[in-house]
Amino acid sequence: MAVTVSLVLLFGLILFFLLRSNSLSYGSAFIAAMFGFFLASTGAAGPVNQLTAAFINALPNL
Repeated sequence: MAVTVSLVLLFGLILFFLLRSNSLSYGSAFIAAMFGFFLASTGAAGPVNQLTAAFINALPNL
C-alpha cells in the first residue's frame, strides 16, 4: 500500500508538471495511464468512481 501511494504521488506530480508545461507526447500518455492504474489500486478509487458516476448522471440535467 505504501509503495502504491508513493507511485501515485510520483506519477501525479510528473503528470501535473507535464500538463503545465504543455509538453504532451506519448510519454505524457504513458505517465497518465500509469497514474490512473496506480490510483485505481488505492483507497481513492471508490470516491473517484462515485464522483465520475455522479457527474455522468448529472449531464442530462444540464
